[in-house]
Amino acid sequence: MIYDVVIVGAGPAGTTFARQLASGDKRILIIDGQNVNNKKPCGGLLSPDAQKALARFDLVLPKSVLVDPQIFAVKTIDLCSKLQRYYQRCYLNMDRFAFDKWLVSLIPSSVDIIEGKCIGIIKTDDIFSLDIIINGKKEVVQAGQVVGADGANSIVRKTFFKNKIMHYVAIQQWFENVDNVNPFYSCVFDKETSESCSWIMHKDGNVIFGGCFKQNNCQDAFETQKIRLEKFLGHRLGDKIKTEGCITYRPRKLSDFQTGKNGVYLIGESAGFISPSSFEGISSAIISGELLAESFLKYEAQKKIAKHYKRKTIKLRMKFIVKIIKRWFMYTPFVRKIIMKTGVGSIKIHQNNNKWRN
Repeated sequence: MIYDVVIVGAGPAGTTFARQLASGDKRILIIDGQNVNNKKPCGGLLSPDAQKALARFDLVLPKSVLVDPQIFAVKTIDLCSKLQRYYQRCYLNMDRFAFDKWLVSLIPSSVDIIEGKCIGIIKTDDIFSLDIIINGKKEVVQAGQVVGADGANSIVRKTFFKNKIMHYVAIQQWFENVDNVNPFYSCVFDKETSESCSWIMHKDGNVIFGGCFKQNNCQDAFETQKIRLEKFLGHRLGDKIKTEGCITYRPRKLSDFQTGKNGVYLIGESAGFISPSSFEGISSAIISGELLAESFLKYEAQKKIAKHYKRKTIKLRMKFIVKIIKRWFMYTPFVRKIIMKTGVGSIKIHQNNNKWRN
């Protein structure tokens, strides 16, 4: 059987697209490449924009996806200036792997789902052939159109779109946090080890420390920053449980956003739709998945689908251009120092023992 559409990736972008497109009469396959041993490093916070995107589908987040504690503020730490401030934020703390699996469970039964990894795609005439590793064996599936929802390092994007976009390596480690002395949620800046930000947060008795680093010497930079953070906090993060890592994008210009052509389309981070300031990508993944489904349901011709989708994502792309400008204020050390010293937008915290109690 030749599918009308094969979706590579079953995260928020791919599942949203599949769920919305299933209302038509197309034969759809989605390839879920995430399993228990291959989880994407992610802080696992659902931002207000992502909450709004889900609310528009009248979806209710199950309790099983949420983890303790829920967070009402972020502690911003600058390791070089030794400054710290609190800012009010409303995130939902969740298990990202459970969240993605919940989204997969919402896909209608009319959509075929396979767990596997796409390792290659070729186009012959008007048919795409995808090589998929399923349970250690290679199989080939065919489709009239392909949707890349496989995040940064997307095989779909690398195969059909040659323009380069800046990459970081996202690394995070999990620690046992027996004493609960680490901040509930912190955003960490350290110009000595990274031009980007890092994060530290609690999740059901564990603590996660992670960040985005340049590819060269990323592991050394991560370990050095961890040592500097522990020195600033005055204690160890805890006993390490595991380390996770992946590639992530950082868009810097309009040409970094690729939406698709010739029967190939990109959604979510594959398209470059990820915040260059906070690296939040769930909201734009959901929105772009919805917009591409809308284009598919409106048109049959590939050129018209691609043109409509590109036009509908103009607002999304302009939003990220604003965030590129916002990044300059966040990541320029002397500007950040001025903002933190003046306390603009910060909140005052009444200190107590600051420990999580069940």
